[in-house]
Amino acid sequence: MVESTNMSGGIAGEVLFYSKPEPLNNETHGKIGLRRVDRPFLFAQGSQVAPLTVTEFPAAAVSYPIVFAGDRRQPLAVMGIEQKNMFIGENGFFDPGMYVPAYVRRYPFVLARDDANEQLVVCIDRGASMVGDLPDLPFFDPAGKPTEYTTGCIQFCNDYEVENRRTESFVQVLTDLDLFEERKANFTPQLADGSNGEVQQIAEYIAVSEEKLKALPDAKLRELMDNGALTQIYAHLTSLMCWDKLIALTIFRQAQPTAANAN
Repeated sequence: MVESTNMSGGIAGEVLFYSKPEPLNNETHGKIGLRRVDRPFLFAQGSQVAPLTVTEFPAAAVSYPIVFAGDRRQPLAVMGIEQKNMFIGENGFFDPGMYVPAYVRRYPFVLARDDANEQLVVCIDRGASMVGDLPDLPFFDPAGKPTEYTTGCIQFCNDYEVENRRTESFVQVLTDLDLFEERKANFTPQLADGSNGEVQQIAEYIAVSEEKLKALPDAKLRELMDNGALTQIYAHLTSLMCWDKLIALTIFRQAQPTAANAN
């Protein structure tokens, strides 16, 4: 996900997780860097979704429902039903075995488009808790050059942008084939007497239609298989079974006594 910036300050518009993004430069950020913090993923705890690139689908599909959202059909990993990530514990880490999306791993770095010069620039979230003075991992060395750590982060952002463009192309193929449909995630609670309660709607989302997919001509299916798109489509469809896991986990967590009630 690339945002735009006018270079006079931060990024124009809102970017998920980023509260104060600024173009990275030695003059402003020469003496700061990344500090080790006790709860490194706490910044993502309040969000129920995280963007995904298409190459992440197979790895993410075993952990979360993968859905599409908005006019751009942005792929998202659904990590919670309410405005909370159900897979980040109070220790600020993802639960063991859960896939951590690249969008989350690249934080506090992000690429932005410089509208004035029509190029991409690297930004950091100056509001991130792990960014500050006396860093464990400085952004720049004493000579004013990016450190090895910063260079690696910049490369990660560049690689992410390549995958982001590949994702846009993938979504465009699905759009051109009219494969998307609106769906609902429902939950049927079981009452104390063992009967089923009233069906509750948990979420509305966009997914690939299996019926539309099956109706494609054999030649088109072969094309999707040859270019790898069919594998990603089925990873997405398989991931939708994770709705049951997510709902069950939410119910379980809600049933647990809070620290206040425990006392």
